[in-house]
Amino acid sequence: MNDILVALLIFALAAAAMGYVLGWLADTPHTGDQQAALVDTVNALLPQTQCAQCGYPGCRPYAEAIINGVAAINRCPPGGDQTIIALAELLGREFQPLDATVYAEKPPLVARIVEAHCIGCTLCIDACPVDAIAGAAKLMHTVIAADCTGCELCLPPCPVDCIELEPVVDNWSGWSWPKPA
Repeated sequence: MNDILVALLIFALAAAAMGYVLGWLADTPHTGDQQAALVDTVNALLPQTQCAQCGYPGCRPYAEAIINGVAAINRCPPGGDQTIIALAELLGREFQPLDATVYAEKPPLVARIVEAHCIGCTLCIDACPVDAIAGAAKLMHTVIAADCTGCELCLPPCPVDCIELEPVVDNWSGWSWPKPA
């Protein structure tokens, strides 16, 4: 009889321990979940221009590369120092200036379509990651300067080379207070 009680007691303790372990595992996020959440957080800090200036086809692949240790946090020209600072604080890394191999120091640029040469092919509209080009097939297109990031992705597909990049002109009409961090 004692052997049966001891066996039942051992079984009950083992079941309780197993229940505790399974409960703890259910409450603890898995490494993959933690990594996905961190990628989402880093992706949210990026400007979402999908300009590929960082060397990745979009902001999410760049965020994944940062989390996987493949890319540095200083490869986003549209995000600039503000994004690098935010990423450094989030990830506990040291601030690094914008990577000169990715982005040579140049003034901010905006695309402009030479209207007399535009044939309305819509190839630039398809290439623009921020929808800064407006127009329709076989009609002249124009660039919405306030939305253009100067990423230059619209230049290669243009068959008539009617797109030019110009420095952004600072004037009172385009000025606004910087957004708070």
